[in-house]
Amino acid sequence: MPYKFTFDLSKVPRFFFAEVTRIVYEKKVHKTVGSALQDIISKFRIQEATGLNFSDAVQLLEDFVDMEARNLLEKEKFRKAKKRALFLPHCSRKYMDNRCKARFKPSIPSYICAHCSSDCLINRAVSIAEKKGYDVYVIPGGSCIYKILKDKRYDGVVGVACGEEVKLAGEALSRMNVAGQAVPLLRNGCANTFFSIETLMHVL
Repeated sequence: MPYKFTFDLSKVPRFFFAEVTRIVYEKKVHKTVGSALQDIISKFRIQEATGLNFSDAVQLLEDFVDMEARNLLEKEKFRKAKKRALFLPHCSRKYMDNRCKARFKPSIPSYICAHCSSDCLINRAVSIAEKKGYDVYVIPGGSCIYKILKDKRYDGVVGVACGEEVKLAGEALSRMNVAGQAVPLLRNGCANTFFSIETLMHVL
């Protein structure tokens, strides 16, 4: 399920994410990262930048760390995957009305990107992933993933989502023996959500 709060990390300096990655490596050694996260929240003024209260900011960053840690654990298995898919959130489309020409196919269930806006985040992500041989799904919710995975039998999947949804998906992927990699949403909500294309390219 999604967070009960909204956040926007899209304007936080890139160095912030390097610090989060450093904590991931520390977590592998020390297992506890609470005080380090609190230091980062203060150092980068995350509460001011996002408008989150302290406990929500801690939860958000803990989930970022867990996401990166899971990526590290699954990386080798993912590299060996032959049949791969990318799951994108439909709320990252440039338009959420009829200006978006994507068609929804309930039988899949996924939107089929029509590549109608060159500056649409989803259009860019779909084009990059398809060139790399991925099947791409633009989905309206996490429940669609399970139907697709049952029907298609992928070895590896990349998902763009917030930390809460990645946790739930990670548990399901483990049960299905599918290697997963996650790309975090940097801005959540019902529309205009945002993720880093550079991070997606690196993960793909």
